[in-house]
Amino acid sequence: MDWLADYWWVILIILAGMLINGIKELSRVNVKRYLKNKPEIPPHRDNNAEWDDDDDWPKKKK
Repeated sequence: MDWLADYWWVILIILAGMLINGIKELSRVNVKRYLKNKPEIPPHRDNNAEWDDDDDWPKKKK
């Protein structure tokens, strides 16, 4: 880990470059065009619906 103490600034430059490139790519996104041409999302199907009737808890005896 001695190399980390000696070359911390290299890691900082790499992280700063990644941050700058991320901001550049996000600025290229055209939100209005995406929202206008947004793909249709299929309806959500609950996969647990068939098991909802089954009760795992024991029935209370009165």
